[in-house]
Amino acid sequence: MRSKWGKNRWYLAAAGFVVAAILNLTPGVAAAQDNPDCTLIVPNNPLSAQGLATPYQFTATNPANGPCHEANANQSAFVQAAVIDLRTGQISVYNPLVIDQGTSPAITPTPPVLPQFNVVAIWFGYNANNLTLVSAPGGGDLDDSFCTQGLGQFAYCNAVQFFLAATDAIEDGRLTVPPIGTSPKDGETCPTVRSFVHVDQDQSDNVTTTYLFTATGQVAQNTAANRAALAATARGNPSDNRLLDVFMDGALGCKPWTVPDLADNGALVPALPLNELQAQAMQAAPVALVPLGDPFTFQPPLTGVQSLRQVNRYRRGVDQRQAGDNDDANTTTYCSNLRNLQSQKMFRDRPFLTAFRSVDPAVANTLFTFFAQRYVASYQILQCQALLNLPVNVSLTFTNGIVTDANPLP
Repeated sequence: MRSKWGKNRWYLAAAGFVVAAILNLTPGVAAAQDNPDCTLIVPNNPLSAQGLATPYQFTATNPANGPCHEANANQSAFVQAAVIDLRTGQISVYNPLVIDQGTSPAITPTPPVLPQFNVVAIWFGYNANNLTLVSAPGGGDLDDSFCTQGLGQFAYCNAVQFFLAATDAIEDGRLTVPPIGTSPKDGETCPTVRSFVHVDQDQSDNVTTTYLFTATGQVAQNTAANRAALAATARGNPSDNRLLDVFMDGALGCKPWTVPDLADNGALVPALPLNELQAQAMQAAPVALVPLGDPFTFQPPLTGVQSLRQVNRYRRGVDQRQAGDNDDANTTTYCSNLRNLQSQKMFRDRPFLTAFRSVDPAVANTLFTFFAQRYVASYQILQCQALLNLPVNVSLTFTNGIVTDANPLP
């Protein structure tokens, strides 16, 4: 898989849809060449300072399907941790490192200094299909760290306790969630990860972590000191969170919530849990919550059947309310809001999105055309046409396989 930005091609192939219009393939490279199912070996005591600083080991879930390499952008896994100080309520971030099993990092991570009384949580993002977590030898049961997996690209450890602690801190005034703000470009409220103008078919997945990759395939944390010491390229987890914090906010002049990075001398960074806490506090109705049609909540993910239990397992990891029944996770309602809100917003903001760089130039030539192809793909993956009895309302124009224009349809 080339990147998570191109994940739609995996879903469509699995679902039997026609994919020619929205493939994200490097010319001459077939999707099947890379093993889409990889494993992270979780270090001992992953919620401790030493565990956070111990690199995760990356390997193939089934070696018969081919190797897994962290430097392969089609497979890379990323880890993000957040820490809340229980006395002050303040949050900080630390991004643990991922390296190939049996290798060494380009620069050894420094353990973070954690508050005396704290709650740590970890989230995982992955660029291919199914990420598996296993304990390091002698590391004990992952249940001891309250880890949840089996959600495709996404997994988490101790997230529920972190969000409970953060909610308590917000309620008693120790933690202040910054306002979403207003875009200076279009004068509208800035989007969140639960806004229908931003979500796709599997919202709130993956993390904002970036790593440094050397020419020889070694990996290091992306810090100022490491950037100065290494000839390396920064690459991030292509997530909906990063799409919001870097690209959409950048195009609209909005500002994500940022907190100190414990690995980078306190440099301010965004993070998945910050996005979710802000959306929880600030997002006006209609609020986009993980629906039954999300392919990562199928059982099994991508190729199985819809599962309310899986929806709720996913929602717990991103601080979304539990769905009491199927109506609480209705995909038809999700599709309706997506159609009515996202397509209109996209065309209203066309000048600002067009002026901003593309997320992936191999897919679309501007941020506007990238959002257009992502919207069309999401509409198909969620089967919105069948659910709403309405065809997709955006047309795409391709030039040499790249989306170069989009226009509204009735």
